[in-house]
Amino acid sequence: MNTFTDKILQFVNKYYIEPIIYDSGYNPVNTLTWALILGACVFGVIKLLDRMKVEVDERFIFSIIPFILAGSSLRVLEDANVFSAPLKYLFITPNIYFVVFVVTLACLVVSKKLYDLDIVGDWKKTFAAAGGLWFLSNLYALLYFEDIVRPDALVLILVIGTLVAFSIYGLARWQGIGLITDRLNFTILWVHLMDASSTFIGIDMLGYYEKHVVPAYLIDLTGTALVMYPLKLAIFIPVIYVLDSQFNDSEESISLRTFVKMVIIVLGLSPATRNTLRMALGI
Repeated sequence: MNTFTDKILQFVNKYYIEPIIYDSGYNPVNTLTWALILGACVFGVIKLLDRMKVEVDERFIFSIIPFILAGSSLRVLEDANVFSAPLKYLFITPNIYFVVFVVTLACLVVSKKLYDLDIVGDWKKTFAAAGGLWFLSNLYALLYFEDIVRPDALVLILVIGTLVAFSIYGLARWQGIGLITDRLNFTILWVHLMDASSTFIGIDMLGYYEKHVVPAYLIDLTGTALVMYPLKLAIFIPVIYVLDSQFNDSEESISLRTFVKMVIIVLGLSPATRNTLRMALGI
């Protein structure tokens, strides 16, 4: 029994604990686990928002974006060794997602309460402002502890990602492909192409390495992080098509579809922001 227990503890330590303690990245086991947990959390959050009578629409998604930026910048503060153990472990994936969720939920509850008390006229603007203030506070802290040493990396990521995204947008508009020109769908492609650009600049030009299992394998296979561009398009254009074509027009289906798109935006914008800030600060 002790041998069996020891093996279980060794397994947990190797695939879950050590990647957090040493921030060594992902492996196939914890990648699958976090994906399953994410799926379960998605449905849990949907139920929670429904109980809070929060309509998941485009305005809500764009009000969430400052919190994504805040969470990513908080992660960079950990990268900069601002926090010491054991506090720092709260700000490493996947723990940081729960930290950001709790803070975001608290801001959402307060914003809604202020609206119910007629203190604010638009709770979504108040909510977004809270996230923006958090993000700016994190940026101030980062610039206090670190200097911008690679502004060229920041510019290159923003310019290349935006150029690729708007080139695709222009082509889609010329061909009359509304799937791509839809504002929310284009936002998905844009943030993921920004993520691709941050990976390309970081790995091919600045000597960083990829921590995620599948991208790391493909980058090793092709010898370049340029593979991230076709990979992102090959994944997310079909995903967007399925989301827009396979859901019916009921209110519940529309809300679920919009929420899934929000999750996809989070999964693209979060690493793109973290990568870009790290490179700009030389971390």
